[in-house]
Amino acid sequence: MTRSITRELRIDASPEVVYEVISTPEHLREWWPDEADVKASPGSIGTVSFGTDNVVPLTVVEADPPRRFSFRWAHPVDEAASAANSLLATFDLIPDGDGTLLRFAETGFDEAGRSDDEFKDHTSGWDYFLPRLTPYAARVAGA
Repeated sequence: MTRSITRELRIDASPEVVYEVISTPEHLREWWPDEADVKASPGSIGTVSFGTDNVVPLTVVEADPPRRFSFRWAHPVDEAASAANSLLATFDLIPDGDGTLLRFAETGFDEAGRSDDEFKDHTSGWDYFLPRLTPYAARVAGA
């Protein structure tokens, strides 16, 4: 069995708004990392930071507004992101009435040889952070 994390959220905001919230540093900082330095274009290399000591590199894989944003992350800072050394986070945005259905997946735990502890850490992390996205995006949409 391949280990992956998948979640589905219904958000009261258009796909265009949700795309901005998941792909731009000023919005990312409001629901996920403490700091973010990333440009939403394929191949762009950036970082997300959790606290002062945990700076995590990421590389944008797909930036297809307002449908999909994906990136590889959690790879060694001195190596380019690849399937063998990083995790792939994908946000698919599907119009749903006056809102958006967000389908999230994080894969690559087995390909990158990640431990069960890291898989559990990421599972609990996304279970904490993803629910913060829903009310934030709705506030942005209503602003």
